[in-house]
Amino acid sequence: MTLIEQLALELKKSEEEVNRFLLSAPKKYKVYTIPKRTSGHRVIAQPSKELKMYQRKFLELQNLPIHSSAMAYREGISIKQNAIAHKNNPYLLKLDLENFFNSISNKLFWNVWESIQPLPSEQDMRTLEKLLFWCPSKTTGGTLILSIGAPSSPLISNFFMYQFDCILSGLCFEKGIVYTRYADDLTFSTKHKNILFDLPILIKEKLSDLFGSSIRINRKKTKFSSKAHNRHVTGITINNEGYISIGRERKRYIKHLVHQSQFNRLDADDRQHLRGIIAFAKHIEPMFFQSLKRKYSAELITKIVEESNG
Repeated sequence: MTLIEQLALELKKSEEEVNRFLLSAPKKYKVYTIPKRTSGHRVIAQPSKELKMYQRKFLELQNLPIHSSAMAYREGISIKQNAIAHKNNPYLLKLDLENFFNSISNKLFWNVWESIQPLPSEQDMRTLEKLLFWCPSKTTGGTLILSIGAPSSPLISNFFMYQFDCILSGLCFEKGIVYTRYADDLTFSTKHKNILFDLPILIKEKLSDLFGSSIRINRKKTKFSSKAHNRHVTGITINNEGYISIGRERKRYIKHLVHQSQFNRLDADDRQHLRGIIAFAKHIEPMFFQSLKRKYSAELITKIVEESNG
């Protein structure tokens, strides 16, 4: 059964309807920019509502291999598990891949696919390109790339990095290094002093072997740390006792907002924001959540958490 036939069946549409919709799918994106934390802007290409529905349906149908070191976009796994993997190791290295999603073109994607498993039929390849890739150029036949904003991009990127994750995991295991990857964030930790310093050059070589010059390390974001400094993994603090935490600044910020909430000084957006970060704190550091209840009363915290979005 072709992918078109599968999608038509699952979406309860005719094959002709699916075909017609996908013809212009790479152009069905709303494009906007958001400021990066440091400098510059990130381009977000958001698929149309209907295209998102198609992409989500594809996610249900696919069965692409994903390596266990890939911690993002996998059910039951979050940044918490990513941090826990490194909590007992005093030496840490963090690397970032530059412009990750947008660096994955359709051509590069098929090169990588072919090195992992046999290519799909020509028809299914064309269908997948239209379904999963965005065309940022004004001309219809322009380069196709993965977009930040498509629900299918995270999983596709995990499959794309499968071989890289296999190679890195093997090399790190031999050296007594723990390796995890959360999308474009690569984290390495070990109990052995100084052995992490050679890794960036080794990783650069492996990226070049697999992807040519397309996927590169962002050298500005390469960070070594140890117990002598604060260790942070995907936004979570690891303290010197090996416990994970949301960090002092976040705790102070949450307490400030809860205090404001006591006196009804938060608008609807602020209250929703507070609900989100309290839920995050409860997930990462349950003890802090309990301390909020003791300090401000269980009644108030429960009210904040359970307040409806309306």
